Amino acid sequence: MLMSKYVNRKTEQAMREVGEYIRTWRLLQGLKASQVADRARISLSTYSKIEQGDKSVGLSAFLEVIRSLGLLENFTRSLDPYETDMGRARADELLPKRVR
Repeated sequence: MLMSKYVNRKTEQAMREVGEYIRTWRLLQGLKASQVADRARISLSTYSKIEQGDKSVGLSAFLEVIRSLGLLENFTRSLDPYETDMGRARADELLPKRVR
């Protein structure tokens, strides 16, 4: 897989913020980083990279961490286009009925 070295400044900021949010969720739940890494079935170094907002971490590792913190359902729902007014309106205009 070819990974771009360039990451937009806003994307870098978002990665750092998400890492901080994950760390905060971990602390609020009274968990050690090693516990979350174990639950997510990833190495502690990979988990540390997620908390730091490192772009090299794969999506599956990220989602396993989100799952292990009990946030997966909320995370996926936040991306659901049908949960927004615009998404619902555009779906009615653009998508065939069987896709909706």
